[in-house]
Amino acid sequence: MQKSKDIKRYKIAASILDCDFLNLGSEIKKIENLGIEIVHLDVMDGCFVENISIGQPVISGIRKFTGMFLDVHLMIKNPDRHLDSFIECGADLICVHAEECPHLAWTLSHIKKSGLKAAVALNPSTPVSIIENVLCYLDMVLLMTVNPGFGGQEFLGEMLVKIEKLKGMLKDYANYSRDYRNIDIQVDGGINPDTAAGAVKAGANILVLGSAIFKSDNPGEIVKKVSNCFLQTI
Repeated sequence: MQKSKDIKRYKIAASILDCDFLNLGSEIKKIENLGIEIVHLDVMDGCFVENISIGQPVISGIRKFTGMFLDVHLMIKNPDRHLDSFIECGADLICVHAEECPHLAWTLSHIKKSGLKAAVALNPSTPVSIIENVLCYLDMVLLMTVNPGFGGQEFLGEMLVKIEKLKGMLKDYANYSRDYRNIDIQVDGGINPDTAAGAVKAGANILVLGSAIFKSDNPGEIVKKVSNCFLQTI
């Protein structure tokens, strides 16, 4: 019984970064039909990372098209300038990079006050200790398991220790604060059936899949194999 209860915490998020943007609606429908509940939306500005991707108009269009959970990952410089516009375009969760938020507590509390879920992302070289004083504002922590900006990169194996470290930090926080909310650990970058099990065993419960789904001839099989990693690990 406990296993069946716990499995609900484990989810796949589909990043549309590698999808066919000429057929975005059908690509969203495809992942919905695969049983995926979360659309991961990478917003890139060409400054924080090299590439430029999507913005508010595309997210607004996706919001009108689907009721799926929209997880908006802001890989942009000075995200505080744009928080309200992303809140208004239909996001369910907004994730900002700690590296770009000098007043991180304010940024996260502003997202929370809007009624959305708040998350923070950390680049591979950024230590988890940077967020230890803002855990009370967080619904999720995103650990990048590649250097951000490009899809299709290989998983950085050294990030497994970082996932474990974050898991321990969240457990310690719950014990001393008596705040027993589930703060999700999401990992993004190089996740596929070969790397998923290690990430989940280390402590991740939301896995972002991009090219593993959209570049596959059989995305349903990929989702099935990754979902089996959840069952084998808990």
